[in-house]
This record gives sequence, structure tokens and C-alpha cells, in this order.
Amino acid sequence: MTATIERHVEVPSDGGARPTRRQNAERGFKASKELTDCMQRVLVDLIELHLQGKQAHWNVVGKNFRDLHLQLDEIIEAAREFSDVVAERLRALHAVPDGRSDTVAATTTLPEYPNGEIDTAETVDLVTQRLEAVVGTMREVHDQVDDADPTSADILHGIIEKLEQFAWMVSAENRKPAKR
Repeated sequence: MTATIERHVEVPSDGGARPTRRQNAERGFKASKELTDCMQRVLVDLIELHLQGKQAHWNVVGKNFRDLHLQLDEIIEAAREFSDVVAERLRALHAVPDGRSDTVAATTTLPEYPNGEIDTAETVDLVTQRLEAVVGTMREVHDQVDDADPTSADILHGIIEKLEQFAWMVSAENRKPAKR
């Protein structure tokens, strides 16, 4: 199947008509290297958040285990879905996402998650730090992404909102009420 390119006539301010080409999605906007690099940074952190979330989910023990175990499931699923959205946005912009394990391990900004059983209180702190780290990466690249492609920036906005909500909800497990 061949794509058709429609010819239209554009009338510039100087009054002369010039033929233009309306392009289909396969020939549309292409991500710059800078935009691709920014979105790739977000992608690897989201993939790593998913993987570390599973590690936390499998090995959390202690008080309120079940609630945290289930809450981690929500975070893991969201991180997986968000990584898919970012990767597919890169593909829509004719870039190639790299989610290979070696790439993720070498380029993520998240610190390594500890091995073994981890108490719920420590798990809360570790997961909160990682949620905030991913948000930090997104906020760090946001302005460059927004300048290059506001649509991709809008995607980041939605992800930031949800991850910040998760960070607040998870961290509340260890908070003490403010003095009155």
C-alpha cells in the first residue's frame, strides 16, 4: 500500500502561491537527537522503577506487609504502562527506544536496590526515593522536551502527576503527624 501525499497550495504573506506537501504520520515530525536522548533517559528510569518495584514487592516483610505489597503492585503496573507510553511516543517520532537490560543498568539514575528481605518501613523509604528520582529525571529534561515537542512534554506531565501522588502516598506510611 502506498501513502498518498496531497498537494495543497499555501499562500504566504508576500502573496505568491507555493505548492506544499501535507505529510502523513510516516513522514511527519521526527525527534531530534536531543529530544530522543531526553525521552530515553525517562524510559530507562521508568523501566528500572518497574524492575526495582518488583524486587521490593517480592522481598518486603514486616508490619503492614499486605497493604504495602498491594500498593507496590499499583506502582509497578503504572511504571510498566508509563514506560510503554514513552517508548511508543519515541517510535511515533521515528526514534528507536532502547529498553535492553544492559542499557537500562548502565544508564538509569536510580540507585541499586538492596538484595534480600527488607522491612516495610525501609521499603517505604527506598521506594519513595526511587519514585522521586524518576520524577527528578523527568523534571530535569522537561524544558528541553517541551521546547522540542510539547506533546511529549504533556505525556511527561501526566506521568509526573501520578508518580508524585504515589510518592506522597507511600511516604505517608512512615510520616508522623505535624505538631499542632
